[in-house]
This record gives sequence, structure tokens and C-alpha cells, in this order.
Amino acid sequence: MTSASRLEGSRVVVIGAGSGIGRAIAHAVAKAGATVLVSGRDQRKLEWTAGELGGAEAVAVDLADEDSIAALASKAGQVDHVISTAAAAANGPLADLTKQAIDTAFAAKVTGPLLLAKHFDVTGSMLFFSGVIAWRPAPQRTVMATTNGALAHLVQALAVELAPVRVNAVSPGIVDSGAWDGMGEGKAAFLDSVAAKNPARRVGSTEDLTEAALFALTNRFTTGTVLHVDGGGRLA
Repeated sequence: MTSASRLEGSRVVVIGAGSGIGRAIAHAVAKAGATVLVSGRDQRKLEWTAGELGGAEAVAVDLADEDSIAALASKAGQVDHVISTAAAAANGPLADLTKQAIDTAFAAKVTGPLLLAKHFDVTGSMLFFSGVIAWRPAPQRTVMATTNGALAHLVQALAVELAPVRVNAVSPGIVDSGAWDGMGEGKAAFLDSVAAKNPARRVGSTEDLTEAALFALTNRFTTGTVLHVDGGGRLA
């Protein structure tokens, strides 16, 4: 049995499936034979992904709202795996940060995952997404570095708390997932500069991350682990 084939017939919830990395992961687990429930904040985008997957179930969720999380868990029932790629930026100078933005960022990366673990009936594993910024903080990215770092420690605590359910995280580096498209003509130069500094001498792709996600879901001896899929960016 190949590792990916272990998802055949499983039920997987993908939060953040409306776009980007979450959408790519939803496609990957569906291709591996799983039944997928797609979730996230934007029902319209979720319906788009669900249509691409042949009519998968689509249910919106607000990770800052425990009732919303509980309703999603009730709707999903018992599942094999829960994946959340959710993130909410609260970037900028400290003087400009608002408590609301900070709370929203922590809901996506810390309190939301805690409440997902509280409410979901999971038999296999939970997978969350941290980020290289936790290991390489940068000016005006203090909240992002902190929430991603907290999540990296949270998966260790949850792996002990929820055992034998496995809990892991993927920590991406700079990935050409569409997130940088707003840079316009400056995008190519930015990605080239990142690639020149990374030990891998390239930026990441969504395929790099879906491969890591499939590994985390199906390797039954991996738990409490952060998979660094960053081209060595945290070392550069």
C-alpha cells in the first residue's frame, strides 16, 4: 500500500479550501480517494472549490467564533483528518496594530486550532500550517511570527493531549501560490531574490506543500512534528 492510498475512503475536512494552498490540498486529498468537506470564510469560493471536486460538501466557518466551529464539527460528524491552512495577517508597525487584528490573527492560528481540537471527532490526524516567519522574524511581522511560533508549539501539546490522534504542522517558506500576485511586475524580481538566498535556490510551489500534507496525513509514525517546507529559508 502506498502512503497516499491510505486516504482511500477516508473523510477529510479542509479549512481554507476556498483558495491557494488549501484549495490545492483539497484537490490532492480528493485525488487520493478521500471524501472532502471544504470549509473556510467565503462561501462563494468554497462553492467554487466544491464544484471543481465534483460537488463536495461546502460549509463556511469562522475560526474566531466557537459556535461556528462547533456547528461545523457537528455537520462533519466523525472524520479521519482535519486540515487547516487558515491565516489572518496583522502586519505593520507596532504603533498601528489594533487588538481586533491581533485577536483575528490568533484565532486563525492558535485559538481556532485549539477549538477545532476541542469540538471535532477525529480518528486519524489534524494538520495545521505554521510558517517560516516564526523562525526568521522580520520588522512589521511581529504578530505573524508569534502566531506561527505558537502554533508550532501547540501541535506538540495537542499531539500529547489527543494521542493516539496525530497532530502535525507544515511550515512553508515563500511559495508561489498566488499570494504574491498583487505585487504585479515586482513579483518576479521578488521571487528571484528569495530563490537566490535559499539553500534550495528556488521558491516553493503548491505541489511541494501538498506532498508534505499527504505525508503528514498518511505517515502513521509522525506526530507532534513541524515539517519545514521552506527550501532552507529559515537557515538563510
